[in-house]
Amino acid sequence: MKLIKTEDAVGHVLCHDITQIIRGVTKDAVFRKGHIVAAEDIPVLLSVGKEHLYVWEKDDTKWHENEAAEILYEICAGEHMHPSDIKEGKIELIADTDGLLKINREALVAVNSLGEMMIASRHGDFPVRAGDKLAGTRIIPLIIEKEKMERAKEAGGTEPIFTIKPYKKKKYAIVTTGSEVFKGRIKDTFSPVIREKLAAFPSEEISQIYVDDEKTHILEAIQKQIAAGADLIICTGGMSVDPDDCTPGAIMATGARIVSYGAPVLPGAMMLVSYYTNEADGRVIPILGLPGCVMYAKRTIFDLVLPRVMAEDEITAEDIARLGEGGLCLNCEVCTFPNCGFGK
Repeated sequence: MKLIKTEDAVGHVLCHDITQIIRGVTKDAVFRKGHIVAAEDIPVLLSVGKEHLYVWEKDDTKWHENEAAEILYEICAGEHMHPSDIKEGKIELIADTDGLLKINREALVAVNSLGEMMIASRHGDFPVRAGDKLAGTRIIPLIIEKEKMERAKEAGGTEPIFTIKPYKKKKYAIVTTGSEVFKGRIKDTFSPVIREKLAAFPSEEISQIYVDDEKTHILEAIQKQIAAGADLIICTGGMSVDPDDCTPGAIMATGARIVSYGAPVLPGAMMLVSYYTNEADGRVIPILGLPGCVMYAKRTIFDLVLPRVMAEDEITAEDIARLGEGGLCLNCEVCTFPNCGFGK
């Protein structure tokens, strides 16, 4: 591109958008890249402070900002998302479906470390809905060497940086433990919370079993829910270290693979995450032991784990350990979760 005086630009092709900013009124392009400047455009260009303009000179070794943004989009975009229109050299990724956003964080850092280009996104491992903005990409200068964009492709790797895992419909079952509830001494106020949380996902409750605090009875109830065809089993009550709290032991007795009993999250330190493989049909069934805080706290570790379970995104012990940073809910008077620091 070359720089010329605005008064001399008639007939030339703009190589970048010309933006007008009026505080509280507008921030938009008055002329787009590729516009051929006409005589009547000159006063408008001068009014937005453009005494000089860059006009396009074709160079086979460089990409324009819009062309480079398209390359960045190709590096970023997986299934279930689409691009916005290019505006001022920027493309945004928009979700096409509800699901869990996954990010190749190493590739994201690698591309952003190259300089002269950027990819900014929301946090991964969190729910997104169709229409949500996922990320924005652009290069920093108006033009960039083609060789550098090839390096960006290499840094990004062979798989997209961003993917969405759509939720899978799950038939869930509840095992409610505790002699006080089983014998009718107190009302079950835990299950309504579970149903409210699951209602945000494609799900169907197939059964609820009430059981006392006997480990063998809890184990039998879990086994019944597995036999009933549950895709997800949620156990409530008996999750602390008191002598009468036998739910963790019952879950372990099923033969489930325990990912973690305990988590660096408040509220939610006594959470149990496990996976049971059903030999009869090969199904992998998450079995969750929920701490009592889920019953009364607005946001807990259950809100961090459940979207991943519903998207069939396997949770590892390392994933749980990493929740320590950001794992303290501040119990804000006005809750803005997930648009806050909890779990991030």
